[in-house]
Amino acid sequence: MTDRYQSPLSERYASKEMQYIFSPDKKFKTWRKLWIALAEVEKELGLPITEEQIEELKAFQDDVNYEVAIQREKEVRHDVMSHVYAYGVQCPKAKGIIHLGATSCYVGDNTDIIVMTEALLLVRKKLINVISELAKFADSYKDLPTLAFTHFQPAQPTTVGKRATLWLHDLTMDLEDLDYLLDSIRLLGSKGTTGTQASFLELFDGDMDRVRKVDAMIAEKMGYKGCYPVSGQTYSRKVDSRVVNVLAGVAQSAHKFSNDIRLLQHLKEVEEPFEKSQIGSSAMAYKRNPMRSERIASLSNYVMADVMNPMLVSSTQWFERTLDDSANKRLSVPGGFLAIDGILDLYLNVVDGLVVYPKVIEKHMMAELPFMATENIMMDAVKAGGDRQELHERIRELSMEAGKNVKVNGLDNNLLELIAADPSFNLSLEELKKSMDPKKYVGCAPAQVTIYLDEVIRPLLKDNQELLGMTAEINV
Repeated sequence: MTDRYQSPLSERYASKEMQYIFSPDKKFKTWRKLWIALAEVEKELGLPITEEQIEELKAFQDDVNYEVAIQREKEVRHDVMSHVYAYGVQCPKAKGIIHLGATSCYVGDNTDIIVMTEALLLVRKKLINVISELAKFADSYKDLPTLAFTHFQPAQPTTVGKRATLWLHDLTMDLEDLDYLLDSIRLLGSKGTTGTQASFLELFDGDMDRVRKVDAMIAEKMGYKGCYPVSGQTYSRKVDSRVVNVLAGVAQSAHKFSNDIRLLQHLKEVEEPFEKSQIGSSAMAYKRNPMRSERIASLSNYVMADVMNPMLVSSTQWFERTLDDSANKRLSVPGGFLAIDGILDLYLNVVDGLVVYPKVIEKHMMAELPFMATENIMMDAVKAGGDRQELHERIRELSMEAGKNVKVNGLDNNLLELIAADPSFNLSLEELKKSMDPKKYVGCAPAQVTIYLDEVIRPLLKDNQELLGMTAEINV
């Protein structure tokens, strides 16, 4: 279709797997599973529902007659009742017990919870795989010294692998938040029009004990720990807000990673993958633009901004329910998931193909290392008989001179030569150059990577072994 708008989230960014989770097929088949669960529970609790009726419902649970439902909705202007009618057309024996005692939110809200849960599990799977690939990268480059930056100014060296653990740490915090959310999520159950279950009290002739069992039994049949203990007609819209907040946390981490990669690519130290025939610019044929990382940043901005949508919906609901949540939910929740799905596929693709340039990294390191080595040089000069305070002042003066030589004159850093020529230090150029091993200045970085991977990441991956091994599905 070229004559109407199509969402780039589905056309360009999200995987088929995530798109299916938010598809009409998934939605309406889940409605039918919920109607079957409700009928089974009501039968088991003593209502006059037959096994023959339930078997008839099961026979058509995946065969949604959309054309009947669509035509009926044009007449009655109600989506749930249109699908009740369409299901009843296929199941004439069970027609009278479909949706018995329930309100529209029984299928609508419970399906929303089920869909969000499955989408969160897919996000979790992809997050685990990104963590796994980043861990491999961190381990491979744990010993490679590189300039660290504070304020994007050269600072004490770190290693390429240690920097990767910072990205890893953000993602593990996101995983903790996601797991907490998954552990706490519940179904709405069947609470009725205002959350009082009045219709079920009527159905069960005032038997409160049987009414209390309804939600727990529905939850068990649908594979959930339980239902929220209280509600209005809907589950609290704070649930949607919590879900999108978790997605936004992943987006924050991904955006930070993409920023770092883009800056490193500018420095020519690390590059994202670049296809053999990929074009970087229509005008500048030499360009190698970090388009994947830029796309991560762009989609991440969308997800972080999306947080406001369910927040506004939740805060403005009136009493037991209003319907001004509907249009917003249809946009904001699927949109957040489709975007984060694309982000994680891109993240995995970038990490899996990162190219590191050790020679460029070393060149940048050696250009700055004389400044960073000055404390060690000063200590060596003191050992050779110098005065610490006088030497500190001379190093400060010589550093300013060397800095001017680099920034004003465009020449190489000549700090070592300046120090060697100063008799105050009593150190030869050869002795000074012995201080220029970058590995002497990375501190505990390699050991920190090893410890972090061994104590945090590898146990996490071992516990999630069955989720590993996926590849990214992206439109380049």
